[in-house]
Amino acid sequence: MCEVESMAKPMSLYKRVFNRFDENGDGKISPAELQRCVKAIGGELSLVEAEVAVEGLDTDGDGLLGLEGFIRLVDEVGEEDKMKDLKEAFKMYEMEAGCGFITPESLKEMLGRLGECRSLQDCKLMIARFDLNGDGVINFDEFRLMML
Repeated sequence: MCEVESMAKPMSLYKRVFNRFDENGDGKISPAELQRCVKAIGGELSLVEAEVAVEGLDTDGDGLLGLEGFIRLVDEVGEEDKMKDLKEAFKMYEMEAGCGFITPESLKEMLGRLGECRSLQDCKLMIARFDLNGDGVINFDEFRLMML
């Protein structure tokens, strides 16, 4: 598939979702429309939170969210969800909850739980590939880079 075709599909999806949120069809999403639609899909968003979100992404100062701002909003929420998921995954590999790093021992233990038995030396080598500061463990920033 050529690059133009792959970009067209997400844009058309954004437009379809945008049009669903744009209840009155004026080509803009008001804070109230944003709040109602987020609630309709099972989320929680107060009117004040919706107003803040729209204000932060309003490109022309009219207090409404255009398609461009809506796309940025969706992308930002997606990034927040990815970061939350990464933090949860990182916590699974920490041997001591809240210690802030993954050791070769904790990596070996978690891989064993997942059915992938590795030697401690294998785990040390795996960590060494992404251990940017050379301390022998993986911190969250190194883990995030490894997972991207």
